[in-house]
Amino acid sequence: MLKILETKQVAVLALCLLVAMLGTAAEPTPGFNQTIPKSILTEDAVDTSIGELRFFDGMPDDETVRKLYDNLDTIRATDVFLNMVPAASLEGIRRGLEGLGVTKPNQVMMFDQLLDSNPLFLTGNTDTVYSVVIFDLSRDGPVVVEIPPGSGPSTVNDAYFRFVTDMGAPGPDRGKGGKYLILPHDYEGDIPKGYFTATSPSAINLMVLRGFLVDGKTDAAVRSVKEALKIYPLNKKDNPPEMKFISGSKIPFNTVHANDSSFFDEINDVIQREPVGFLDPELRGQLASIGIQKGKPFEPDARMQRLLRDGIAIGNATARALLLQPRDKTAYLYDDRRWYSAFIGGDYQWLIAGGDGGRNLDARTAFFYGYTLNTPAMVMKMVGAGSQYAVAASDQSGNYLDGSKFYRIRIPPNVPAKDFWSMVVYDPQTRSELQTGQPFPSKNNKRDSLIVDKDGSIELYFGPTAPDGKAANWIQTVPGKGWWAIFRLYGPLDAWFDREWRPGDFELIGDGFGDSHDH
Repeated sequence: MLKILETKQVAVLALCLLVAMLGTAAEPTPGFNQTIPKSILTEDAVDTSIGELRFFDGMPDDETVRKLYDNLDTIRATDVFLNMVPAASLEGIRRGLEGLGVTKPNQVMMFDQLLDSNPLFLTGNTDTVYSVVIFDLSRDGPVVVEIPPGSGPSTVNDAYFRFVTDMGAPGPDRGKGGKYLILPHDYEGDIPKGYFTATSPSAINLMVLRGFLVDGKTDAAVRSVKEALKIYPLNKKDNPPEMKFISGSKIPFNTVHANDSSFFDEINDVIQREPVGFLDPELRGQLASIGIQKGKPFEPDARMQRLLRDGIAIGNATARALLLQPRDKTAYLYDDRRWYSAFIGGDYQWLIAGGDGGRNLDARTAFFYGYTLNTPAMVMKMVGAGSQYAVAASDQSGNYLDGSKFYRIRIPPNVPAKDFWSMVVYDPQTRSELQTGQPFPSKNNKRDSLIVDKDGSIELYFGPTAPDGKAANWIQTVPGKGWWAIFRLYGPLDAWFDREWRPGDFELIGDGFGDSHDH
């Protein structure tokens, strides 16, 4: 009996202890009937990068609300800049060509004497003959492009610089020539036979055709394009308008988008011109959040203008960091050199893991802030065909390249390029060719008579003045300005793709005037 009583006492004591524990665990949060997880509550004062934020029981006070909406609108403006660089860049080209009188499909702007440093054109090369055309499918309807046999690679991009089709060697004609038909997104008519067809989601489209030098001269490429390239609306196929070729060589004109608040005006013009479905709802929502929407006037008030200026300043600075100092380790071509890829991620749509990881937004911004034209051919491994690129903005010590200083770089023998290679120097401000006393800030192993060392290697020199006896291998730079470079291989071979062959880094060999700029 005693044992049973003791057992009951122990049970009662345990029950009391359990109740006490449960009561303690269930102690309500002040102001609530229950215990509320601290992770879902907001303190009355919160320190942040935009200052202290103050709340009454989770409700932001007036000053905090002002800070938050200013911050939100600035973020939206920055995001619009970073995400709309592709559209602004193509619009910049459209406006630049319009200034030259190139507005119709039968009008072609041609760098018949190559692209020198007078035009502002994002990282164009000095080694091929560019022919550039703008289509307006909303005005002209379907457009026909007749590509001559043996044509260099040609590409059509839409108004967001998205790939529409390739022509020439990388296109479906495989260099044999043929007729292409570029259709508007809403075309419902009959599609005639005998054409390679492609549909574009936008009204404005850009076509760029490249012709290669023969014996270092442009004559053959220019002649081929002028004699055989035909572009006209489908509804004028029975009587095509005469082709007109307008030279862009040696002419100062601008095709680069704005980096100040007028950027938003450029984008608004694009949105008003293009069909609504040209961009997806996410991008349209970003634009609408700062007042840009199709069919509505873009009229930011004084407050919004101030925030747009702030947002674009942050966006422009961010794009420059992405372009000139990528933080993505996969961007770098070698583990012991400063060279990196222009196409970070190796996908022309900037998809991560085929889209499973979404889109690499930073890589897309970096590309279109510094480069133009989008084609799968640029990222495909095509041994002996196409082209490959390596970019550098720093010397071997990690300092930005300085136009006041003197550098050299060693190009080892047996460069794995079936056709030729080139080195072109660019201005970090305009991302266009560096303007110096040399009209072409570049060296090309087929066009230029370079000094070759006994082992077959070539040393290139960079600085304000030429080193003694090395002028043939010298690219001029500008004191007080920075510069960066792109090394191109045309017809790249296996040794390039396998990383068996590697260019040297830029080596500082002497100071001009001014200090280096570390980063």
